[in-house]
Amino acid sequence: MVQQYGDTATATQPVTATMQVPDDADATTTQRYEEARAAAHRAMSNVTIIPDRPSAALQAEPEAELLSYRGFKFGAAFFGWLIAIAMSVVLTLAVSAAALGTAEVLDYTRADAEAQPGAAGITAATVGVLVLILAFYTGGYVAGRLARFDGGRNGFGVWMFAFLFSVLAAGAGALVNNQYDLLDEVSRPDVSLSTDTITTAGIIAAVTLVVLTLLFSIVGGKAGKRYHDKIDRLLD
Repeated sequence: MVQQYGDTATATQPVTATMQVPDDADATTTQRYEEARAAAHRAMSNVTIIPDRPSAALQAEPEAELLSYRGFKFGAAFFGWLIAIAMSVVLTLAVSAAALGTAEVLDYTRADAEAQPGAAGITAATVGVLVLILAFYTGGYVAGRLARFDGGRNGFGVWMFAFLFSVLAAGAGALVNNQYDLLDEVSRPDVSLSTDTITTAGIIAAVTLVVLTLLFSIVGGKAGKRYHDKIDRLLD
């Protein structure tokens, strides 16, 4: 293409324009990038991640109002003891009825029991211990449900009530016997066992009964508290 300016003809060649970015622009861009990166780092360092279920070490201390409901509760232990007594009576009646029915079916008489006093005594003691530990487990469970907290301690309270009332009843019985000598008037069957054997068996049965009823009272109290623990986990 030829353009004329006056008398002069000039051939125009295509020109390729190249934009040069000054060094100052590169420095500014790099500086802004570093500033943005530093700001993002500061923002991330201030973020606190809260777990869904914090561990026991991170949980806050219980409030004072909540602590006031913990510990031994007289009412819970007392009513648990009443339930234990009621259950022992009901279970004893049920076992007695079952034993009478079994004796009728098997034609088991008193003479048969006197012929084998050891087996009869062991069977009676075992059944009696099972009845009482089941009754005390039930009483401890009721105490744990009523107390809401510290089920094991309130289950122990059930056992303590039973122990204290047993001591009081034994003391009152001894006092009445000293006054009226009632034991001599009781007709006791003749058992072909020595006095030492009967005494030793009685001590073993008593210790076993005390230990097992204490253990099952505490276990029952913990089982009663577990009901409330399930509800608390659902509400969290």
